[in-house]
Amino acid sequence: MKRLEIAFISFTCDEGCSISFLELLNKKYREWKDLIDFKAFRLIQTREELSEIDVAFVEGVISTEKEKKLLEKIRKVSKKVVAVGSCAITGSPSNARNFLDKEEMEEIKPIMKKFGHMEKAIAPKNLVKIDEEVPGCPMLEDKMIAVIEKYLKEFGVLNAH
Repeated sequence: MKRLEIAFISFTCDEGCSISFLELLNKKYREWKDLIDFKAFRLIQTREELSEIDVAFVEGVISTEKEKKLLEKIRKVSKKVVAVGSCAITGSPSNARNFLDKEEMEEIKPIMKKFGHMEKAIAPKNLVKIDEEVPGCPMLEDKMIAVIEKYLKEFGVLNAH
């Protein structure tokens, strides 16, 4: 049975979109339970299988080289990548440190070094090709539903059931 293989990956942020997506799944569970296979979504499972993904949803900003490499891998193994929420699209508000003055930057430098953070936080949209966006902070639920339903059709999942 064909299922839409998705990943929902959260980078540096407050994970508001992940929580909103989880709430959305509560509403759509019966309708989608046989249509979607989660390859990665740490709010509901520990397993992460980042290979051959139909659609990867990414939220948050890229703050470390490790996150940047993971984003690049996600882009490589995913047929579609969707930026979810303001941070993934514009960087804000999770990129607030990009706008600190010199004195404030000096103050947080030890913390940034401790966690391996790059000088600037970067929106995924500015690092890899993004196929679609779901705006909002947190995400706009109706837009997310429309995107998922679009991909269920595009990848032939609804036709197979």
